[in-house]
Amino acid sequence: MGSMSSRTLTVGFDLDMTLIDSRPGIKAAYERLAAETGVDIDTDLVVGRLGPPLEDEMANWFPADAIAGACDRYRAMYPDTAIAPTTALPGAREAVQAVQALGGRAVVVTAKYEPNAKLHLAHLGIAADVLVGGLWAEGKAEALLEHGARVYVGDHTGDVRGAHAAGALSVGVTTGPCDERELRTAGADVILPDLTAFPAWLRTFAGA
Repeated sequence: MGSMSSRTLTVGFDLDMTLIDSRPGIKAAYERLAAETGVDIDTDLVVGRLGPPLEDEMANWFPADAIAGACDRYRAMYPDTAIAPTTALPGAREAVQAVQALGGRAVVVTAKYEPNAKLHLAHLGIAADVLVGGLWAEGKAEALLEHGARVYVGDHTGDVRGAHAAGALSVGVTTGPCDERELRTAGADVILPDLTAFPAWLRTFAGA
C-alpha cells in the first residue's frame, strides 16, 4: 500500500453487526410491528440476515402496496423499542478510537435510516466523525468516495461490494450473517474475527 499520511487516513465502518449488535432491538421492533399489524413475521429469521435495506426485508412479509407504510411505522417506533436493547460489539469503540488516534477520520456508512443510526451511536458512545445512512452494497461507494475512505469494514458481502466499488480495501469481520468463506469468496481483502483485532491491524496498515 505504501506510506500513508495519518492526515489522510479515513476508514469507513458498517453499523449493524459490525459496530453494534442490534439484533435484540430489531427483533423487539419487528415483534411490535407484527402485533400491531397482525402479520406473522419470523423475527428470528429477520435478525439472522441483517444487512440489506429495510424495504427488502419488509417485502418478505407485506404486499407491495403495504411495504412503505410498514417501513414508516417501523422507523417511527424504532427509537422507543430498539435503541436500549442494542449493545456495542466487542472492540467497536476501540476500533473507531484507533482510527482517530492515528489522526484519521472514522466514517459510519450504513443502510439504516440515518436518524435511528445516529441514536445508536449516541446511546453507545461510539464517536464516529461522520455518519451516512440509507446506503447499501455498491451504493455505499457514494459516501466512501465522497469522504476519501481508504478502508471499509463490514460484516456482509454487500459491504465487500461497497468497498470495492469505492476502490477501498475491504476488511471483513465475521460478527454478522456472513462467515469467513462467504466474505472471502466475495473478495474481502482482510478478514478479522471481530473488531478487537482491528487496532493492531490498522497500525500495521497505516505504517506500511
